Amino acid sequence: MAWKVLLKSCTRLIGILREKILSDEFVSKHRSKDKDFKRNRKLPFHTLLLFLINLVKGSLQDELDNFFKVLNQADTAVREVTKSALCNARKKLKYGAFQELTRDMETYVYRHIFKRKWKGFRLLAVDGSTLQVPRTAEVAEHFGVWHPADGQPCPVARISMMTDVLNDFIVDAAIKPKSIGERLLAMEHMPYMGTNDLVLFDRGYPAFWLFSKVRSRGAHFCARINKGVWHVVDDFIATGLEEYIVSLKPGAQALKQCREMGLPIEPIEVRLLRIVLDTGETEVLITSLVDCQEYPHGVFKELYGLRWGIEETYKTAKNRLQFENWSGKSVDSVYQDFYAKVFALNLTITLTHPADEEIKTGYQERKHPYQINMTQALSKMKDTVVLLFKVENPFSLLTQLMDVFLKAIEPIRKGRRYPRKKRMGYRRFATCYKQVS
Repeated sequence: MAWKVLLKSCTRLIGILREKILSDEFVSKHRSKDKDFKRNRKLPFHTLLLFLINLVKGSLQDELDNFFKVLNQADTAVREVTKSALCNARKKLKYGAFQELTRDMETYVYRHIFKRKWKGFRLLAVDGSTLQVPRTAEVAEHFGVWHPADGQPCPVARISMMTDVLNDFIVDAAIKPKSIGERLLAMEHMPYMGTNDLVLFDRGYPAFWLFSKVRSRGAHFCARINKGVWHVVDDFIATGLEEYIVSLKPGAQALKQCREMGLPIEPIEVRLLRIVLDTGETEVLITSLVDCQEYPHGVFKELYGLRWGIEETYKTAKNRLQFENWSGKSVDSVYQDFYAKVFALNLTITLTHPADEEIKTGYQERKHPYQINMTQALSKMKDTVVLLFKVENPFSLLTQLMDVFLKAIEPIRKGRRYPRKKRMGYRRFATCYKQVS
């Protein structure tokens, strides 16, 4: 059965990642100094990594006590490591360790687990956002400060993600100072994009140099575009046509940017499409998919609608994983927390695929299609992730985890629409008043 094959693939993935975490080469590469993590401590390199990917949300001391309770399979939590010891240990760790683990996981899952595509394309979406970071002088100086109309200045970081919206996997993520714009952050994702990738962009991204970069990677793009960005778009809107193919030429500013970045400056053949939404509103899409026979006008409304998957990823990251609930107050701890949670989210999504495959084959007779409740899946991964990397053969544990995922499913009621809440109460995570796990 397909789900059993996927489960065995997930077992091998855990083994590969575990072997890397325990390797001397990996430790040497991701420690701050040569002398770090050489002495036999209660919080060695691999244990520190496991702690940080264990979805840390509560008080540090409470999290530590519970972590070692799970790690030692004890009946009660006993204090083995203090929070000050944790703070000292994490100063020795480079956050690139989590990025490398994510890269290794990405390479593996696309070879052995993920198969969902759109007309042969891996369907990617790029979008950015901001995160409030700890209110310390060091963090404020590094990431920058937002000055609201009311209230005190707030340190803010800018983040960007490139997500595979059909497999719900974060292919690449970045956190940078807020002074770096979303388009420039999107460029950082380009090394992980290639032939047979189709990238969906929101209306803030269209730029000749960005499209040129996408095409130079052998990938294609589809973006929403507003009136007033380019004359060719305004002319198309004025015609009233459903679609039109045009040669997009770089302006003076685009030429300068392309030359500075070493990008091609040749005109790009693009297709403009007028899409009427269910609300009656009209939006314009611009795409490099110019073959009208292979990609008829009728497929683009649903295609661009799939971009909403990255919005769901952000909702999960900010609300379920509590990205802004930082476990430290330093710049390094912000980077560690961010990339550790990206890795934990990707691992959870990967491990739900066997259960998702079973749902697709075993629930076909039901009225609605079903999906795994990601809130419940992430909740069940807490502490379980520690055991997965502790045992020699996690197949039995993964089988139990799959059974838990299958009990946390919900129907997908297609066609439901809800008004988007643009103004919501902003939740702050006070360092002095962390929740009890």
